[in-house]
Amino acid sequence: AMAVKESREVVIEASPKEILDVVADVERTPEWSPQYQSAEVLERFDDGRPHKVVMKVKAAGITDEQTIEYTWADTWVSWTLIKAGQLRSQDGKYTLTPDGDKTKLRFDIAIDLAVPLPGFVVKRTMKGALESATDGLRKQVLKVKKG
Repeated sequence: AMAVKESREVVIEASPKEILDVVADVERTPEWSPQYQSAEVLERFDDGRPHKVVMKVKAAGITDEQTIEYTWADTWVSWTLIKAGQLRSQDGKYTLTPDGDKTKLRFDIAIDLAVPLPGFVVKRTMKGALESATDGLRKQVLKVKKG
């Protein structure tokens, strides 16, 4: 199996809450993260934030259905994979550090692929995923903020 760990940082001109609200709106993830084709909330926490979500993902020519479980806090959100066809595991986290009227966002992801893929394909796919998760998220946050 192939385990891959990556992280990336971006500064977003918004508050941690504004950013987390966009992440929490999981049904709209496909608008800013092209590898996600659809997302459906299976269970919510009492405050309405998604707890368990099933997502259809297409990356590196492979289509997969992934069930993800989220944990939310004021300055971070993390998620872990419950089940998938093509992944053995996936752990992700956004850590948000307020800095005046901006927020420094750090994205960490660790993936263990159940299917063997060429290294260059994995690298290219991860690069796209990291860009979506940081720059793509930033664009969406600013779009939502503008209204």
